[in-house]
Amino acid sequence: MDGPVRAMRNTIAVMNTKGGVGKSTLVLALAETLSAQFRKNVLIIDSDSQASISTMLLTAANLHRLQSEGLTVVDLLVASVLNKQEVEWPRFVVGGVSDVDEARTVYLIPSDMQLTLFEREVSKESLHLRLRSSIHSLLGNVRGVFDVVFIDCPPGLSVLTESWLREADFHFSPTKPDYISTCGLEVLRRFKSLNPEMGFAENLGVCINMKEGHSAVDAEYHRWLTSNPDNRCFAHTVPRTGALQHASHLNSVERSYVAKYPGDSGTAIKAIAEELLGRLATANAPSFPPASGAASAS
Repeated sequence: MDGPVRAMRNTIAVMNTKGGVGKSTLVLALAETLSAQFRKNVLIIDSDSQASISTMLLTAANLHRLQSEGLTVVDLLVASVLNKQEVEWPRFVVGGVSDVDEARTVYLIPSDMQLTLFEREVSKESLHLRLRSSIHSLLGNVRGVFDVVFIDCPPGLSVLTESWLREADFHFSPTKPDYISTCGLEVLRRFKSLNPEMGFAENLGVCINMKEGHSAVDAEYHRWLTSNPDNRCFAHTVPRTGALQHASHLNSVERSYVAKYPGDSGTAIKAIAEELLGRLATANAPSFPPASGAASAS
C-alpha cells in the first residue's frame, strides 16, 4: 500500500546577514517572474520589521489597514506563540498584490514594525521552542498550497530569523560582489555549523546581485565567490540596472511584465528563476536505494 504523499520541499528563507544587498527587490522580481513567466503560485512571508517587501506590493493605505485590522505576520505569531491560540493562517494571506498584469498568483503575508516587540517578548518569556513550533506548523500548511514560498528575512540573526532558517526547507542568499557582503555569507555559514542537532535549511545557493558589468572589482569578487563550491553560486548573475532599482516602487497602474522588467533585467531574472526551479526539482527528486540482491562492485 502506498504511503501518504509528501509535500514538495519549497519553503525558502532568503537571507544574508549583511543588509543592502538588494534582497527584497530580488525576492519581488523572482516572485513576479515565477508567476508571470512560469505560472507558479508564490507566497511571500514578510518577516522584516521594516516591511520593505510589503510596501513594494501594497499601497500605504492598504498596508496600514491590514496592520490596523491585525492581519499581519506579527498578529499571526502573537496569536499562536504568545496567546497559544489556534490560527487560521489563510486569513493573513493577501492575494492580487502585484502591479504586473500577468502576475496574478503572487500572495503576501505582510509585516509590521511591531515585529521587533514580538521578538522581545519571545526572548523575555523564553518562548523560543513555541515560536519554532508555530513556524513549523505554518510552513507545513503553506508548503502544500503554494508552488514556492519565500520568507524575506531581515539582515542579522534574530530569534525569529533563526526559527525560519531551522524550519524552512532551503536558504537562498543574495549578495553583492563586494567584501562586506561576502563576509555576511561567512557569518551565515558559521552560524549554520553551530548546534547541527537543531537542524538547518539546506543551501539552495548564492545569487550574485547588483553586479556592475564593467567593474573589474565586481568581476574579481564574482570569481572568488564561484571558486568556493560550498556557495553553490547560481550560474547567472543579476546586473545593477535602473529598471530593477525602480521595480521596488509600486505602480498605481498595472503594467506588463516586460514594462517592469525590460531587456537585460528581465532576461537575468528569468534565468535565475528558471535555475531556482531546476534546483528545487533536483532537491525533490526521489532517490531510490539499490535493488535488493544487486551485485556490488568488487
